[in-house]
Amino acid sequence: MKDVKIEKMTLNIGTGEPGVKLDNSVLLLQKITGKKPIQTLAKKRIPTWKIRPGLPIGCKVTLRGKEAGELLGRLLESKSKNLDMKNFTDGSLCFGIKEYIEIPGVEYDAKIGIIGFDVAITFKRQGYRIKHRAIKKKTISKKHEIKKEEIVAFMQKTYGVNVI
Repeated sequence: MKDVKIEKMTLNIGTGEPGVKLDNSVLLLQKITGKKPIQTLAKKRIPTWKIRPGLPIGCKVTLRGKEAGELLGRLLESKSKNLDMKNFTDGSLCFGIKEYIEIPGVEYDAKIGIIGFDVAITFKRQGYRIKHRAIKKKTISKKHEIKKEEIVAFMQKTYGVNVI
């Protein structure tokens, strides 16, 4: 019950505006993951940036299970398997990729250009379903929550990550 597992991995690109940049971002995420990304919509109005609610300003794709683990290995290779301690929080890990051409097996595409993206990984343990189930929802006890140190140990053991 104490084993840490990857629940999901989300790749996110925020462009801030619809148009060519957003279309290229969708193509990039599709090229990296093989899945169709969804567009994220603005929730607030920011007149100085010409953003209004419902305007598409980014895209994301979520991977689960074996696909998430395999892609995470490739993404960590692009970071030379070095992560900073500030990338870890209780229950999750987040880091950024500055240029997608750093990922092994991904070639440069002149149509897309150079784009970076964010990676967010959420971890879980057995028994986490009780907080999402429809009947008799319960909270997770403090003893069963995933701490930062446990995620660091999992990443070092499974993926050989060096934490700076």
